Amino acid sequence: MRLKLLLFLIFPFIALAQEAQSGYAVEANYFYGNIIPHRKSIQHLITGHPDGVILAFNRKTFGNHSWEQAFNYPDYGASFHYQDMKEASLGEMFGLYAHYNFYFFDRALMLRLGQGVAYNTNPYDKETNFRNYAYGVHLMPSTYFMLNLNRPDIWKGFGLQAGLVFIHHSNASIKAPNTSTNTFAVNVGLTYSLGQKQEYKPYVADTVNYRQPMHYNFIFRGGLNQSDVIGTKRYPYYAMGAYADKRLSRMSGVQLGAEFFWPLYLKEYIHYKSIAYPEENVDSNTDYRKVGVFGGYELYINRMSLEGQVGYYVYAPFNSTGKLYQRVGAKYYWANGVYSTLGLKTHGAKAEVMELGMGIRL
Repeated sequence: MRLKLLLFLIFPFIALAQEAQSGYAVEANYFYGNIIPHRKSIQHLITGHPDGVILAFNRKTFGNHSWEQAFNYPDYGASFHYQDMKEASLGEMFGLYAHYNFYFFDRALMLRLGQGVAYNTNPYDKETNFRNYAYGVHLMPSTYFMLNLNRPDIWKGFGLQAGLVFIHHSNASIKAPNTSTNTFAVNVGLTYSLGQKQEYKPYVADTVNYRQPMHYNFIFRGGLNQSDVIGTKRYPYYAMGAYADKRLSRMSGVQLGAEFFWPLYLKEYIHYKSIAYPEENVDSNTDYRKVGVFGGYELYINRMSLEGQVGYYVYAPFNSTGKLYQRVGAKYYWANGVYSTLGLKTHGAKAEVMELGMGIRL
């Protein structure tokens, strides 16, 4: 055991035998890092090195379902995060997430994807906190990624992990201002395994042919957002799309389609620009609606999948964001081709809206 531990510490990517593991694990991680200055408007808020903790509960999988074997026996669970931004204007963050852990190099390397919501203690206020241009609301979507060297059960159920973590906080233009923050940090953690130990079921090659003919989808998405002008109203946001998708394998599928957007906040913004900036010659009657075409990729896990899309506006009379847009999100398939989606639509590093959607696959 001592020799094995020594080899792991010196050569962390050595393939280690897959021993029986407990069905559940808890962990506590401390992180310390920097806020990335992705915009000039938040540089005055970067005055220290933020730190905090990430607590997590993990449920392990052992290959009882084909998707578990296909993804190398991942974990899923819930995590809690606390972050001191080290700047009084930014306050503190408290987050709650659902996450997946994926393993590589015979489970010596763990990649975590976490998505949830965070609460900020000190958002922008024009009278009491006008310096905070990062967050306009208390409650906001949040995402984090963790890449750790991982060694469980070193001694009586206790293990260690260490690596890098990236945490994104943004209120997705629900309310201005919304310049967001990205924290890049190093972390070290203690893990503890609990529950009855189980053996991983040997990998069995999947004989199912997952390749499918073309399917057609119709989806409606909605959200709530506001222009960058602080103090303006929040408006509903709608998008209707149609696209074709083709599943290529157990994990992968591709998409191609078009969508129509009703970003109602732009209607007010166009009127504002026409009055506030006469030198720009903005016509107050300019159409605020947009039409885009997009291509996408879908990663199938089980009944849930992750998708990413890149689109281009073919009709956008008022070009406030550029022609390209992106969308990342998750999809859950219910029954009879019906699915729900949660995604973030962005223009580069600038989020436009957090979208909730319902669709059907024919």
